[in-house]
Amino acid sequence: MNHKALVVIDIQNDITKHYRDIIDRLNAAVEWAAESGMEIVYIQHNNLSAGTRTFKPDTKGAELVPELKIVSDHIFVKTKANALTSEAFSEFIRSKDIREF
Repeated sequence: MNHKALVVIDIQNDITKHYRDIIDRLNAAVEWAAESGMEIVYIQHNNLSAGTRTFKPDTKGAELVPELKIVSDHIFVKTKANALTSEAFSEFIRSKDIREF
């Protein structure tokens, strides 16, 4: 069993207008990790703060960018800065015995 995962965090429409500068390299990393047998995980941020204008749940801004290569169904939502605050993501790590990111 491969105990490694590539974790793609916050590559969402609201992240920055400059994500296109890195998307090709990011997609190449996704392809490489998938070919290497790693788990591929995507983390989306939902901003629950009152009055927020970015990363609002159920908006286009909170969606993963359309150019991002999605190769797994392992998409988890976080509502705080640390991805490990997502209980579902933390449980996924434990269930797959992931040791390296």
